[in-house]
Amino acid sequence: MSPEKPAAAATQQRLAAVTLDEETIGRANADVEHEREVAIYDLLEKNSFAPAGHERGPYALHLSINGNRLVFDIRLTDGTPVVAHLFSLTPLRRIVKDYYMICDSYYQAIRTATPDKIEAIDMGRRAIHNDGSQILMERLKGKVTVDIDTARRLFTLLCVLHWKG
Repeated sequence: MSPEKPAAAATQQRLAAVTLDEETIGRANADVEHEREVAIYDLLEKNSFAPAGHERGPYALHLSINGNRLVFDIRLTDGTPVVAHLFSLTPLRRIVKDYYMICDSYYQAIRTATPDKIEAIDMGRRAIHNDGSQILMERLKGKVTVDIDTARRLFTLLCVLHWKG
């Protein structure tokens, strides 16, 4: 096997497109919309995304919420279906709520607080975000393999989807 093949295979195990169900998304404030745009941009720039048993990406991911379930609709970039996974939101509900509360505090702090207070709140925000990303990785285990950076950006998108204005 030539050295190029493993690298080529790795570049196929990624997301090339991400969409969010517009009907699922509530009206968001500018801070939430900014988080969404940055997460999608960063996710598409660099990610590792490998649906179990499927090796011929790159993939397009459509995220939505259906009732109390998170829907990962995974397709090839030409629209060919690969797999759809539905995950209960219950294990993520508390961490998403905590993340929103600390984000609200953070956005208020950056407008009026001292740099020390902003840094302390941001450290807490990052810790909760990391916890949510780990939970998401556990939920995806055996279905889709992602690295921690990909999980972090997907968790941000999950929070945007879950937010109801």
